[in-house]
Amino acid sequence: MRAEIPILPGLMWPSTLRSRIFLILLIGLALAYGLSFSVLYMERYMSAKAVMLGTLENDVATSIAVLDRLPPGERGDLMDWLSRGNYRFELGPGLAGVPDTSSKGREIAGKIEAAVAHRFPIRIERIPGEVNRLQAHLTLSDGSPLTVDVTPRGVMPIAEWLPYVFAVQMALLILCTWFAVRLAIRPLGELAAAADALDPDSNGPGLSETGPSEVAHAARAFNAMRERIAHYLEERVQILAAISHDLQTPITRMRLRADMAEDSPERDKLVSDLAEIQRLVQDGIAYARSAHGSGEKNTRIDLSSFIDSIAYDYQDTGKAVTVVGLVDGAVFTKPHALRRILSNFIDNALKFAGSAEITVEHNAEKAVVISVMDRGPGIHDDMLEAAMQPFFRLEQSRNRETGGAGLGLAIAQQLTAKIGGSLRLYNRAGGGLVAEVTLR
Repeated sequence: MRAEIPILPGLMWPSTLRSRIFLILLIGLALAYGLSFSVLYMERYMSAKAVMLGTLENDVATSIAVLDRLPPGERGDLMDWLSRGNYRFELGPGLAGVPDTSSKGREIAGKIEAAVAHRFPIRIERIPGEVNRLQAHLTLSDGSPLTVDVTPRGVMPIAEWLPYVFAVQMALLILCTWFAVRLAIRPLGELAAAADALDPDSNGPGLSETGPSEVAHAARAFNAMRERIAHYLEERVQILAAISHDLQTPITRMRLRADMAEDSPERDKLVSDLAEIQRLVQDGIAYARSAHGSGEKNTRIDLSSFIDSIAYDYQDTGKAVTVVGLVDGAVFTKPHALRRILSNFIDNALKFAGSAEITVEHNAEKAVVISVMDRGPGIHDDMLEAAMQPFFRLEQSRNRETGGAGLGLAIAQQLTAKIGGSLRLYNRAGGGLVAEVTLR
């Protein structure tokens, strides 16, 4: 059994193709969507930073020039008016700080220095604390100290509705991925179902040949394969029927010549061998007929009377066939086909166990279940399915009492399919075999 290959350590491929394709598409689309979102976020961040730094450089240069030209007594009135959200002006030396070595700090310091350094000497320091703050210290023309307190900000705040939009987009992404996978996998599921239900003998409709060109091509190929299989099976059965039919004439002539011969042990052996050959030929013809169907019409029969009549026929010939359980009611089926099925079951039970028991009951689905049971050696569990194949023999000898052509159960299976039932073999508790046919 092939081991699954893990995608990532600790993770395994899902077991179904639908889940695998869904997972691959979803991860790929989610990564592409996340990459697009990241690029957009970075572009917005860089644009916001460029706007902030450009505005900072122009506004600070203008504000310092205005304050430098005002009389000292009027400067305090403009402090609030000149301040912005990310910086403000203070008259005085400000707070003591430490040199700033961060990239953002150096970038902001460079903008402030570019704005005023050519006119006023400036010193920029970082103020320790929870909030990232920078202060630029300079001296105006009249010797008054001035401090520019800068609080650097990152990207503009995200709107409150944006997370909801993101959630809706992800939901749509999952829904569209699921729909695409379902649309792509559905034809494969239909093909698998058609393959499971493949019955070349059935005249039911073929697989639909509509849909995309690839799906239609696969459906046409499957239907053509179904027809070829049916043709091959029909040829095989026709050959078997022809050979079996043509053998009857020479067998009959040989039987007549043997009957006219003088009594002797060799004559008796020859007659016995011819009878065995004739029985094998008749089994071959019966199998061919069961494969093609007899054209028998469905008829309503009384179940208890039908089973009793089969048991009485065997009892009249001295065979140990008993009915141990019956249910009243009627069934709509092909009576001759059903009789042949049950006769094959009973013949096998008599051959290997010497007796047979018949029961009739209703299962949980209200279907009629007819069982033929024996106390023989049974069949090994590994050989139960093979026992219903044509020409398969559990007893490999050519003994006329226990051997045979191996067609009895195969004929029963063919006829069961023709009447719309199902056949099952299983070993009986305590020893023996149960052959069960269910009529739906």
